[in-house]
Amino acid sequence: MLQTKKKKGEKGMKITDYEKVTELLANNVLLVDGDGGTKTILARDLLKALVAVSSSQDYLAKMDVSQLTQVSSVSASDRILLATGGGNKGITVNDAFWGILDAVISVEQRRNIFRGKNLGTALTAAQKAEIKAGTFKGFFIGDYWSIGDRIWRIVDINYWLNSGDTSCTTPHLVIMPDQKLYDAKMNETNITTGGYVGSQMYTANLANAKTLVNSAFGSANILNHREYLTNAVTNGYPSAGAWYDSTVELPNEIMMYGSLVFTPAGDGSFVPNRYTIDKTQLALMKMYPRFINPGRYWYWLRDVVSSAHFARVGDFGSSNSTYASYSAGVRPVFGLVG
Repeated sequence: MLQTKKKKGEKGMKITDYEKVTELLANNVLLVDGDGGTKTILARDLLKALVAVSSSQDYLAKMDVSQLTQVSSVSASDRILLATGGGNKGITVNDAFWGILDAVISVEQRRNIFRGKNLGTALTAAQKAEIKAGTFKGFFIGDYWSIGDRIWRIVDINYWLNSGDTSCTTPHLVIMPDQKLYDAKMNETNITTGGYVGSQMYTANLANAKTLVNSAFGSANILNHREYLTNAVTNGYPSAGAWYDSTVELPNEIMMYGSLVFTPAGDGSFVPNRYTIDKTQLALMKMYPRFINPGRYWYWLRDVVSSAHFARVGDFGSSNSTYASYSAGVRPVFGLVG
C-alpha cells in the first residue's frame, strides 16, 4: 500500500516538515509548552519574556559588547541606556552629563560650573523648593530665565550667606539681567554728597528696577539682607557708612572686576574704609568676563570715585567713572529665594 506525503498542518507532521523562515514579524505566533499546558506567545513578546526569566547579570555577561559598532565620539543628542528603579530607560548624552553633575556635586562646586541653560519663562514651584532647601538642584552658573523681553541670569550662589550685621542665613541665587533695564542719573548735578545712599539713584531712580524685578519674580522671592553702604563723602573720599536693609542694588567694582579700580585707595596717611560686604567677584564674571558687559553699553556702579564721579562699566570693555549727572544704564543685582 502506497503512503502519500502529509499536507502541512496534517496530524503526525514533524516540525522539520514545515516551511522555514529567517525573519519574524511582531504578530507571529509561537508555541510554548509547559506544566500549564501548551500556549502561544507573540514574537514581539518573546525576547522580553526570555530576559525576564533570566538573571540580568547573566544576560549582560553573555553580551559581547566588542561585536557592537565602536565609536570614538558622541553627540549631545545620542542616547545611552539607563537602569533606574522604574526600569530601563534612555537618556541623551547631554542630559546624562548634566544629570550626573546635578545629582552628585556640592553647592560649592556648582557655583564654579557654567552651563547657560534656559530655565523657562517663570520661577516655578519646583525651582523655588530647590532654592529654599539650599540644594540648588537644577541650577548652574549662567542659567537664566527669559521673562518678558529680558534675560535674568544666575551670576552666583549664596554670595551673601553669613554676611551682614544680622547674618544672612537664607539660601539664595544671585541674579543680574543681561542688559541694562533703563538709563538714569546718579544725581541731578555732579555731586557725590551722601555717597551711594544719599544719591538720587538710591532714593528714587532704583524704584523702577525694583518694580521690574518684583514683576518678574514676585516680591516674596527677593532676598532681603543687610548691606554696608556709603552714606558720606569728604574731599572726594567715602568717609562714612552704615547697615541698611537691601533687596535690589547697583553692584560695585569688586563684584564686576574682582578688585577696586577707580574707587579711592589709601595714600599712607589716609586709611580707607570700603563700606561693603561685597568683597569678592561674582562667579559668572570670574568665569566669563564677557558677561561684565555682554551688550556693549555703559552702566553705573555704586562706588564713589570723587566729589563729582561715580564708577561705571564702560561700553568698550573698559572700567571707568563718570560725572554723577550723566544718564547711564541701570543693571541691578539681587538675591532670589524660594
